[in-house]
Amino acid sequence: MNGRPTTHTAYALVVALAFGTVLAAAPAATAGHNPGPCRFHREDGQTVRQHARNQIRCAVGRWSVPGGVTTAVCIAKRESGLLPWAESSDGLNKGLFQQHVDYWDGNYASYTRKAWQLRHTILSGRTNAIVSIRMAHSIGWGPWGGRRCG
Repeated sequence: MNGRPTTHTAYALVVALAFGTVLAAAPAATAGHNPGPCRFHREDGQTVRQHARNQIRCAVGRWSVPGGVTTAVCIAKRESGLLPWAESSDGLNKGLFQQHVDYWDGNYASYTRKAWQLRHTILSGRTNAIVSIRMAHSIGWGPWGGRRCG
C-alpha cells in the first residue's frame, strides 16, 4: 500500500458516515416509549394514586367531561381508590374506572387509536383512564351511575 485510501476504503468511509448521520438524527428509542396521549411515567417518589390523578387530569385536558377533573377524579376514587389494579369482588369490573370485562374489548376499540399504541389491558391505568374519559366525553357519566360523586 502506498498510504493512500483505496476506492473501497473511501466507499466504506462514506457509507459509515452516512449511516452514522442517520442514526444521530433518529430519535432515541426506549423500552418505555409510549406514543399517544398522556404518555408519561411515574416520577420518583410519586405515589400510584398521584400518578393516576395526573393521568386523569391529562385525559380530561384533552377530552372535556361533565364536572371536569374534579368529578373524573372523584369517580375514579370511588370506583377503584385510584388504584389501576383494582378489581370488583366478582372480578367483572376492573381498573381505575372499573370497566366491565365483557365490554372492555369494544370500549378499547371504540375509544383508542391504533397509532397511540396503548396497552390493551384493562389494568393499565393510562389506557383505562383514556378509554373511560373518552367514553364520558362522548356519552357522559351514565355508565358510572351519573356524575354525582361523593
